[in-house]
Amino acid sequence: MTFLSTLKKQATVAGDVLNSKGDLLTRSSSALVRLAVGSNGKVLTASSSESSGLEWADPSNPVQSFIIACSDETTLLTTGTKVTFRLPYAFTLTAVRASLTTSATGGNLLTVDINESGSTILSTKITIDASETTSVTATTAPVISDTSLADNAQITIDIDQVGNTNAGKGLKVALIGSKT
Repeated sequence: MTFLSTLKKQATVAGDVLNSKGDLLTRSSSALVRLAVGSNGKVLTASSSESSGLEWADPSNPVQSFIIACSDETTLLTTGTKVTFRLPYAFTLTAVRASLTTSATGGNLLTVDINESGSTILSTKITIDASETTSVTATTAPVISDTSLADNAQITIDIDQVGNTNAGKGLKVALIGSKT
């Protein structure tokens, strides 16, 4: 049996059909997954959000990140507005995250808010659990309520709560998305 006939047999068993020239068959953690051929001008990229681990993307509008230092590396964090800046263009926000150089400790979570022109863009704020240095592993993930950020919008980043034993140090916040 040839490799191609074996692959087609596996695809049929998985319920996928390779039906167009250029289709790809990849394996997720538990099954075969068909990825249809991409549109003209698209490139194949790695993705943590797709079950196949791959997706077609538009290279003319790549994912971008604004990473903002909200404090120095050595001073304990305090609550309040830490950074104010303006966006250089309209931006569609797809994810946010935060990190610390030195973790906060105590019963309080480090809590961060992002505002566009004075209004929060998060319905669930960014948190970093006690003794952790990233929001990626937080018990509660942030939820973005306003994904469309305007050109020249004033963005502020506020710390709403710090650790109550050690406040933490070296806060950075990432805004992830693409130019609109």
